[in-house]
Amino acid sequence: MHGEYKVPGGKLVVVDLEVEAGRISSFHLAGDFFLEPDTALDDINRAVTGLPDTAEVSTIAAAIRAQLPDGVQMLGFTPEAVGTAVRRALVTASTWSDFEWEVIDDPAVSPMTNLALDEVLTGRVGDGRRKPTLRIWEWDQSAVVIGSFQSYRNEVDPEGAKRHGFQVVRRISGGGAMLMGAEQIITYSLYVPASLVAGLTFADSYAFLDDWVLQALREVGIDATYQPLNDIASPSGKIGGAAQKRLANGGVLHHATLSYDIDGQVMTEVLRIGREKLSDKGTTSAAKRVDPIRSQTGMARREILDRFIASFQRFTGAERGHVAPDELAEAEELVRTKFSTDAWLHRVP
Repeated sequence: MHGEYKVPGGKLVVVDLEVEAGRISSFHLAGDFFLEPDTALDDINRAVTGLPDTAEVSTIAAAIRAQLPDGVQMLGFTPEAVGTAVRRALVTASTWSDFEWEVIDDPAVSPMTNLALDEVLTGRVGDGRRKPTLRIWEWDQSAVVIGSFQSYRNEVDPEGAKRHGFQVVRRISGGGAMLMGAEQIITYSLYVPASLVAGLTFADSYAFLDDWVLQALREVGIDATYQPLNDIASPSGKIGGAAQKRLANGGVLHHATLSYDIDGQVMTEVLRIGREKLSDKGTTSAAKRVDPIRSQTGMARREILDRFIASFQRFTGAERGHVAPDELAEAEELVRTKFSTDAWLHRVP
């Protein structure tokens, strides 16, 4: 069995192993990490050999730490990263290069249609009717997108939204509200099969699926890092956040919103951002929490998007594609029957 795990912001961890009578055997660790002294590689191999094939990441990491002598330096990876690679080997997880990818950068549609397309395209990837896909969002009016489990009345000031021209809509994934002003936000969705994140904890899958955009941000001069559970940040502040939804058919939706530009005053007038929300962020101002891409790069939003697409294509070999007419028709029907209804918008009052 073979497993790989790219540590977000770190190195690639590769494991090869066999299983005999429910135990890991013939275990070998490799990768582009740094490890001192060299003999620690044999220590790690011995620590994992003989563990049950049901061992979780924490168990594998504890066994490695117990085996390593004092003073060992693990640079670019951790015992948990080794454990994750082992779990991915045992569940025969896929890697990015196992798939043919597509990138969609179509003209603008309504915010509700964007949300409906997320559900449709995730389902089609889960069914095997579409290649794994990165889709760049464009929208034809400003919107507040609240998470699936958020309370409408607790998150949104309806009068403020109306005054500033923001339509309020609800997405299928959890997480917090997104203020999607025209030309102020970069939003993308990844539609992937569950096998790509097999063996990863739910939390680790966020970092794994965000790794490509961290690389893309660094290419445009932003020292981007992943902040658990779902934030993307720089030394100057938060850049954006991600959310996920997993469908029963094996399709996984991972979408992220990055702030290209922001009007902090409008945000505080449209969203009800309470002190409790800000209490663990070390600030009393919602506007100060977010540091836009524009202020750090000076680049036009379209140029940033083009650079992101080029980076993803280098990373995956993706080809350009489009939303198919039948996919768009299915999405528009979902808008009519679900996303535009009060029952959906106010499912949590």
